[in-house]
Amino acid sequence: MADSTEVDEMFELLYEITPGGYKSEVVDGAIHMVPNRDTHWDIIANVLSQLTDRFGEDCKIMHDVRLDLPGYGNAFAPDLYKLARGAVHDEKGHWRYQDVEFVLEVITRGTADRDYGKKKAAYAAGGVPVYVIADPYTGRCQVHTVPKDGEYRANRTTDFGDPLDLTDTLVDLTITTDEFPRD
Repeated sequence: MADSTEVDEMFELLYEITPGGYKSEVVDGAIHMVPNRDTHWDIIANVLSQLTDRFGEDCKIMHDVRLDLPGYGNAFAPDLYKLARGAVHDEKGHWRYQDVEFVLEVITRGTADRDYGKKKAAYAAGGVPVYVIADPYTGRCQVHTVPKDGEYRANRTTDFGDPLDLTDTLVDLTITTDEFPRD
């Protein structure tokens, strides 16, 4: 990973310069900023509601909160991630990637290459058990599981409208996707 001081400085700058309605993060040492969209938030809110219904109000589910991952300069702000019970902050007060059980990234035109590429690789390297990519442009979800040696060994695709069966994973939940909007 890039020098943690350098990444911390980048994030401090992002807090100052990111305009309202935009999301910023550091991927592979580069700052990325994209506008938030209604479709994007509608999918996140839908999954958040289903996770909260399944795991309860006291479950730690983060939205656009910094998460440092293995690799050079990876300080993401995932669209949504669920932490294990008993998760703890690191020495800098950030959530530890080792405590993440589930990540959801919703594609926007400006994030597709990163979400399908560098971010997927970083989540796998961090051992995140379940990584879901929801793509409102294709109307599909990709589920990546079984991280090993920096890659996901199991992958499947589900169309919006079909249940997203995660019962065979640590999440042990079926996410309904019939209300996911498309762009």
